Amino acid sequence: MTVVPVLPTPRTQRPLWVPLVTQHDFNEASYTAVTADGVHVTFEDGQQRICAKSGLWNTNLGYGNQQIAEAIAKELHTASYLPLFRSSHGKAVEASRALLSLPAHNFQRVVFSTSGGAANDAAMKLARQYFVLKGQPERKLIVGLSGSYHGLTYGSQALSGDELGQALYGVDRRNIRHIRFDDDGVELTRLMQREGHRIAAVIMEPVLGSGAELVPDAFVEELIKQRDQHGFLLVAEEVATGFGRVNGWFASDAWPQQPDVIVTSKGLTNGTSACAALLIAPRVTQLFDTTESIFVHGETQAGTPATCAAILSTIAEMKRLDHHTLNKQVAQGLSNLIEELQRTPGVGNSTGLGCMRGLKLHSKNGMPLESHGVLAVVKSIHQAGAIVQPGPGRIQLLPALTYTEENFAELLSAIEAGLRAAERDGVFE
Repeated sequence: MTVVPVLPTPRTQRPLWVPLVTQHDFNEASYTAVTADGVHVTFEDGQQRICAKSGLWNTNLGYGNQQIAEAIAKELHTASYLPLFRSSHGKAVEASRALLSLPAHNFQRVVFSTSGGAANDAAMKLARQYFVLKGQPERKLIVGLSGSYHGLTYGSQALSGDELGQALYGVDRRNIRHIRFDDDGVELTRLMQREGHRIAAVIMEPVLGSGAELVPDAFVEELIKQRDQHGFLLVAEEVATGFGRVNGWFASDAWPQQPDVIVTSKGLTNGTSACAALLIAPRVTQLFDTTESIFVHGETQAGTPATCAAILSTIAEMKRLDHHTLNKQVAQGLSNLIEELQRTPGVGNSTGLGCMRGLKLHSKNGMPLESHGVLAVVKSIHQAGAIVQPGPGRIQLLPALTYTEENFAELLSAIEAGLRAAERDGVFE
């Protein structure tokens, strides 16, 4: 058998390996960004598109905030880099203190990381070590929600409840469990009855990043009851939901009892830095302190002076702009937009909360649109002038908190045009 080699093409010769797409059909002109300002991104094809997903849900105050940029630049001149390996620096202490002042519940210490995925890895390590220190080394299991997304590092990819090629990459999931959140706690109860004594932590997104599915209050309450009974750690994975995306600073502020750890990332620096943080409750920190134990986790670029300056400036900007009011205004604008779009053929129910919403799509036979169809719709909307996020059987809308009525009108026009183009192309057949 003669093997015919695949000849290189101009597209496969580009130096950048673009993530999560095949390199052969990547439309370089339409998807290579040149500049970003406010809520618009300009691409190599010359078209300026309105962004309805805040970058990757992290530029909550829009692109190019001058105060944040200036704070970062100033700190780069003061101290371009300082590590946190067996050392500290002033900006990291200041940023930690500022972060601990934000949640409604009580947290005592901050661990810095560089991404949501890496921070979730750290949270899993922390939970397992916590129970070793308590004399319960059998507690190795980490529980996530079915359909959840936590990242693409080995640990976070294992924790994710989405199908992300875990088997392909040999991701070890032997100490991971997944449960539904929409079954009145049936799977949760069964799991606790069977393996509650082996569970180190339950890690839960208040609103699932994949699909913008809201976890019901009743499930959260049942989970807290199970924590009281079985003693595991409860981690609020607020990589996407924190910093004004859903309601206040954190969605878990509304929980009747506090989580033991909050993981936050995306909006933390308004997308300017590779940054994440774990906010850790006294229940955990006090055990490490009384046993004089070391938490073996660190990342070279975590908590640098410039990153911490970005955190401090982002917090200051959110307060100055009154993010609580902005959230309510944009959430209402988003609801109005969704109501208008639901008059369009192929558009169904909405999901999510606040400024983190999903809009379900269905084919003409009433079935949820398959993934290739959703991607085709997202592509059509992109060509029509708007950037939206694909989700399972839906598009996802996560606009910046700085959106105006004019921005929503522009977004509505582009999405409607994209949906019409997709229908003409037979995407909904």
